[in-house]
Amino acid sequence: MFINALSHYLPEMVVSNAHFENLNGLSNDWIVGRTGIQERRRASVQENTNTMAVEAVRQGLATLPYDVQEIDLIVGATYTPYDTIVTLAHVVQHDLQIPEIPVVSVSTACSSLINAIEVVEGYFCMGKARRALVVVSDHNTAYSNESDKIAGHLWGDGAAALFISKERLSDSDLYIRDVLTGGAATVGKAIEGVTMRPLNGGVNMPQGRDVFQNAVIYMPKASRQVLQRNGLSVDDVDWVLPHQANFRISKKVMEELGLPMEKLLSNIQYLGNTGCAGCAIGLDENKFRYQKGDRIIVTTFGGGYSYGAMLVEV
Repeated sequence: MFINALSHYLPEMVVSNAHFENLNGLSNDWIVGRTGIQERRRASVQENTNTMAVEAVRQGLATLPYDVQEIDLIVGATYTPYDTIVTLAHVVQHDLQIPEIPVVSVSTACSSLINAIEVVEGYFCMGKARRALVVVSDHNTAYSNESDKIAGHLWGDGAAALFISKERLSDSDLYIRDVLTGGAATVGKAIEGVTMRPLNGGVNMPQGRDVFQNAVIYMPKASRQVLQRNGLSVDDVDWVLPHQANFRISKKVMEELGLPMEKLLSNIQYLGNTGCAGCAIGLDENKFRYQKGDRIIVTTFGGGYSYGAMLVEV
């Protein structure tokens, strides 16, 4: 699989840590020290998961090397839906006016990006598609409680789009060499670590320590597994892009992999936790840094303890 175009969308509204100091007394130093977050983006009242998804896709059309009507599969991903029936993928299909193609939406918490790409891999392998669009979008601030001193300051909003083909179309394509996903719902406090029950409140993180402990186990583990099955080691990796949940988690992932911080790609400092969109946004933001031949590990971990890793080559 090859990524032919990448794009993302961020709301204009910036929320600094000063907002939370005024709201609930959490100082800038306290938030930065525990999360690395200095500011985050918040969708306006006119925006939602679906509108952000549409804008992210529109941003990518300018660099798409084929006609948009050649897209024959759309896979959407979110855990913060605006509409649970008309999904973000359907809204994107409607905006692009591509008729009668498969439209699928997945939700595996913050690992949804990797799972969405694996769905594309399945369609490609079965010969049911050749040009796919993956769109990830999370409107965390619609579901989070800002007054929650445990997790209210973590969340940001954003969306990203990846246009993926079955064959290489240009030298600038990013090669998705391998994708690995898994679920660790049988370990720790996976079923209660992070929850969002729309009929019973918003995002809740009563077991943050357990989430942290398992995130720093499974992201390095998945990264090593996907490297090993491709005959590579961590020494062959040029960049690591972990799920943007907490900068301390990202640092620990790098320590577990034995890699220097110079190889870390991170946006949580200025975007907060943008859910399943975070890694896709980061992959797009850092395009200018990649050199031909670079290998990038994208690794995710989410609620329910879903996890994954993707090996990308420039």
